[in-house]
Formats: sequence, C-alpha cells, structure tokens
Amino acid sequence: MFHRLNRSIVATPFLLLLFLALVAPVGVGAQDPAPVVVYYNRACADCLEYIEETVVPLLREAGYPEPVYKDYVNEPANRADLLERSDELGVPPDLQSHLTVFIGDRIVLEGHIPEHVIADLLDAPPDAFERIVVYQDKMSGATEYTVWAFRGEPQIYPLDTPIGVYLADLETLGEQPASPAPVREERALLPLVLTTGFLDGLNPCAFAVLLFFIAFLFTIRRATSSIWAMGLIYIAAIYLAYFLIGLGLMQAILFAGEHHLMAKIGSWLVIVLGLINVKDYFFPQLPIHLRIPTIAHGTIQDWLRRATFPAAAVGGFLVGLCTFPCSGGIYVAIVGLLAAKATYWQGVSYLGLYNLMFVSPLLLILVAVGNRRVLHRIRLVEQSSRRWVRLATGLAMIGIGAVILIWFV
Repeated sequence: MFHRLNRSIVATPFLLLLFLALVAPVGVGAQDPAPVVVYYNRACADCLEYIEETVVPLLREAGYPEPVYKDYVNEPANRADLLERSDELGVPPDLQSHLTVFIGDRIVLEGHIPEHVIADLLDAPPDAFERIVVYQDKMSGATEYTVWAFRGEPQIYPLDTPIGVYLADLETLGEQPASPAPVREERALLPLVLTTGFLDGLNPCAFAVLLFFIAFLFTIRRATSSIWAMGLIYIAAIYLAYFLIGLGLMQAILFAGEHHLMAKIGSWLVIVLGLINVKDYFFPQLPIHLRIPTIAHGTIQDWLRRATFPAAAVGGFLVGLCTFPCSGGIYVAIVGLLAAKATYWQGVSYLGLYNLMFVSPLLLILVAVGNRRVLHRIRLVEQSSRRWVRLATGLAMIGIGAVILIWFV
C-alpha cells in the first residue's frame, strides 16, 4: 500500500508536467505577438538602416516576429495596400509618413520615431490604449513628434518626452470620442485636377506659338484639313511632353518619399510664380519673367516652318518642354498631392485627365481658327489681352496654391 501511494505521489508531478505541455501550445498560440509589416521606399537607405538598427532589435526583445517588408515604390500594389490599411484603421493623411510600421492593428509608427518611445509603447500594458499612431516624418533634425490614440486631439511633444506623459494625459480623456480624422478627399481631387489643368493650359506662351504655326500654314496655302491635322499633332505632342514630365515628377517624389513635403513645396512655388505673373502686369520692365527661353524660340520656329507632320510633332514636344518653367509650379503641386493622396495608377489616371484639360484651351483655339479672319482677330485679342491674362492667371495661381496648402496638405 505504501509503495503504491509513493508511486502515485511520484507520478503526479510528471502527469502535471504532461498536462501543462499539452495545454501550453494552446495558451501561447492565443498570445502570439501580432505580425509586423513595414511599408518603405527601398531607395531610402536611412529608412532601412533605421528599421534594422532601431526598430527590429526592440521588436525582437519584446518577442515580436520578424517584420514583413513591402516596398511601395518598386511594387505599386503595396502602396495601394498601405493606403487601404491606413484608411481602414482611421490614420489621417496628416499623420502618414514615407515610412510606416504596423505592429498588428494596435501600434502604427509613422516615420522615424524615437527609440525610447517605441520601447515604452511595446512595454505598455494592454489597457493603456486601444490603438495609437506616432508620427515623426523627418529623417534628421527633428525636434518633436506627434501622437494620437484616436481620442481627443493629436498631441505634439519634444523629442525627448516619454510617451508615458501622453498616456497619462490620455486617461483624463475618458471616453471622449476621437476627433474627426481628415479623410482622403478623392472626390475633391477630381475637380481640383480638372480646374488646375485648365488653368495651367491658359498659357500665353503656348497660345502664341500655336497661332504663329497656324498663321504660317495659312500663308503657305495649306488646306484647312491639313491645318487641323498638323494642329492636332502639335497639341498631342505637347500633351505627351507634359504627361511624361508628370510621370517623371511622380517617380521622383515617390523615390524621395517626401510626398506631403513636395505638395507643400509645389504649392508655395505656385504662389511665387503667380506673384511673378502679377508683377509682369504692374511692373513688366522688372526682371524675371515666365516665358519660353529665348534660345528655344528659334529652334521651335525652325521646326514648325518645315510644315510637315513629324516637324509639327517635334515642335509641339519642344513647346511642351519649354513651357514647363512658365507654369510648372501648379504641376509640381498637383503631382505631389497625387503622390500623397492616391495610389500609383490613380495618380497616373489623374495625370492623364490633368493634361487633357491642359491642352483643351489649345484645342478650342484650333477649332476656332478655321479661317483667316477669325485667326487674325484671335491673334489681335491674344496680343492685346496678354497682360490681362497674366494678371488673371497669376491671381488664380496664388488662390490655388493657398487652397492646396489649407485644405489638401
């Protein structure tokens, strides 16, 4: 009897250990750390260095799995995925950076977050916050960071301030609802793109060249059908040149990863160029003008005087390239805005619409100049109202730059 009891006592710990071994996987599986996903620009060496040397060691120490890396520049589908996930979680555009780390759906790191902030967030108890986003978009020279737990207003703190300060303040908010997060204004983008494209197309430089080209074709007695055909080729070449410029700008902005910054820079550039146009109305004798470079005038006219379809294409392409300095500020602002607020293919589609509106004033002129008399009158109006057009477009550019700065970035 004693031996049986003794064997029972000895066997009990083994049975207990066996039971725990069978149950433990279930418990651990339920508590597995959330997956980590990094959306980044492969060309940003500082971003990868920051992730590998700062973020990953903290994640490993906290027991999180290795991150899944998604390059949103070389693989545009990843950018669409990033925007969709940010929208689903309610991360406002103003708190979205060129580098995003999702730690499950609970912690969102936007940009280069201080190491001590990440460590404290990973160590925070589950009831400290339901979901939180921390934003610091600068790669160097930063002095502050922004944090928002989807309750109350986002708060800004000096870079060395512990996140615990915000979490302590968060307790005083109680069940206060989240502030309305700025939503992605995709519907508002369409009218903005169409309006700015048309305004950008009101370019006296391109008008003058087209009118010169058509007048020359009348002089050499080309048929009306031939004039329209060459005019369409000329306009299509301008469209192609401007569209390619837009694609190049979008790739450069995505490569740099500073989407909102480029939209802001472009907006201020629009305002500056608008002020130059206003200056040309009141003080035309002062230096700095928005016009086709003088050195390019002769080359463009030489091509157009050949009066062939290939020459019209080359001339139009050169005009598209050379008029960019005149009105490129609007383009830079819009492309930066599209890079920040749309997926890659949405941005390309918007670029196509923008450039269609950009050449629409030229198409209207081409339709109107079906005979010499109409052409002569339009040329007179164009020459006499050139200063007024510059004033109007200058004021409109200033207004558009302000609208983009206030409501879109």
